[in-house]
Amino acid sequence: MYRYDEFDHDFVRARVAQFADQVERRLSGELTEDQFKPLRLMNGVYLQLHAYMLRIAVPYGTLSAKQMRMLAQIARKYDRGYGHFTTRQNLQFNWPALKDVPAILADLASVEMHALQTSGNCIRNVTSDHFAGAAADEVADPRPYAEILRQWSSIHPEFSFLPRKFKLCVIAAEHDRAAMQTHDIGLQLKRNAEGELGFAVFVGGGQGRTPMIAHKVRDFLPEEDLLAYVEAIMRVYNLHGRRDNKFKARIKILVHETGVEEITRQIEAEFAEVLKADLLRLPEDEIDRIRAYFAAPELAEKPARSGAFEAAKADSREFTAFAENNVSPHKAPGYGIVTVSLKPIGGIPGDASAEQMEVVADLAERYSQSEIRVSHEQNLVLPHVALDDMPALYATLAEHGLATGNAGLVTDIIACPGLDYCALANARSINIAQDLSNRFGSPERQEEIGELSIKISGCINACGHHHVGHIGLLGVDKRGEEVYQITLGGSADETAAVGTLVGPGFKTDEVGDAVETVVDTYLKLREGPDENFLAAVRRLGQKPFKEALYGAA
Repeated sequence: MYRYDEFDHDFVRARVAQFADQVERRLSGELTEDQFKPLRLMNGVYLQLHAYMLRIAVPYGTLSAKQMRMLAQIARKYDRGYGHFTTRQNLQFNWPALKDVPAILADLASVEMHALQTSGNCIRNVTSDHFAGAAADEVADPRPYAEILRQWSSIHPEFSFLPRKFKLCVIAAEHDRAAMQTHDIGLQLKRNAEGELGFAVFVGGGQGRTPMIAHKVRDFLPEEDLLAYVEAIMRVYNLHGRRDNKFKARIKILVHETGVEEITRQIEAEFAEVLKADLLRLPEDEIDRIRAYFAAPELAEKPARSGAFEAAKADSREFTAFAENNVSPHKAPGYGIVTVSLKPIGGIPGDASAEQMEVVADLAERYSQSEIRVSHEQNLVLPHVALDDMPALYATLAEHGLATGNAGLVTDIIACPGLDYCALANARSINIAQDLSNRFGSPERQEEIGELSIKISGCINACGHHHVGHIGLLGVDKRGEEVYQITLGGSADETAAVGTLVGPGFKTDEVGDAVETVVDTYLKLREGPDENFLAAVRRLGQKPFKEALYGAA
């Protein structure tokens, strides 16, 4: 994985010292909260309902065991003993004291981490496929390109004060595991007919108040032109993006109002101007230099099928569920990619205790080349685990509440912190997620339902990605009461779609029954167990679910 160079070290240390001075001035009263706000946001510090929150960047979701141990140490020393992994592949600490934040940032810098550009109207943390570098179906590892984008965009003078926040994603497989089409810019690494690497380029995706799926503006962009083309897109957005209305300031609105053909013409014209300067072409030796940091680990050759792995499956129903749902194909024979679920039945989605972080760090060192990934689905991933080692790995995970075999199932729920923490929220999310997890938590029930994605947001900002849930829940305030709207048919993969609102919302004590009604209707009407929920909704449409929820019209 990427390692800081001399510039990175000096730059991050300077920012830590600068922010320490700003915090001291705020605590002394020299700076008002209004004066301090833009300074703290540049360093990932939010003011939530009850305390400050610190959001830590995890570029393209990749962590080392050493870095995970530092996150555990910070959770234990400066917070309440846990952290919350987010849908941006970041980590949030919800209870740090402001006076301690400079010390936290210094600790992060000691393991090559920071909180820069995790907030504010800038280019945010670049995300990627959490299976990158290990997936059997990828064209090449997308992370070197995500790292190139990270370096290019860090405190970019032209793009540090954009009309609104801006999100990039890079993937390298036909199957989209990173919600690429919900980003402002999505890049899919591919090969052309001559075998050359390049990118399909998507622009104008996003969720929030006005959810939209990105449009493809280039089918193949040569590898060397990556930065030049992204800069062209950013220039068009920075010039024409709305600054008079923050609700209309995202590039998705610009694309929608301008039209895809016209916005593409403007991007191509700006791209031609950028190319004239000949400053942003990526030389092959620089790509190779960055790619070397992400060289695949030398994995010992293993048999294609592991006797220990198969024996453990035959011996334990729980391990079988874990193996079927949480172990994915690896490009190397005899290995698997392990999803460590942070969704125990009845638990809080995305939360991990300091002890659990340390356990994952230990297991990464022992079984996964010291590599850990954070998924946008709020789980952790150990990307390089030998099948022979799965039983021992599973036993340790089970001992620490991390072995729930529910990846991709109905209890693998995405949820934002909601009104329990967030000052922007209208409703709670955590309690709804816990109730649904308990309702559907039995192994038999989950197996019967199969693949189903539930996503919950506590406000229209959609940090819980409810728009692209197979079942999406949006909490709203209706005359002082928390009410939840239900959408159906959303998807964040390569068939990306925004869900459709079914009808009027449900009160807190009604929403669990409503979701059960939707699921039971699916089970009743599906064309056999091989038709998953999303396929059934797309075949049936909204009508049978509306009738089940509200009665015949």
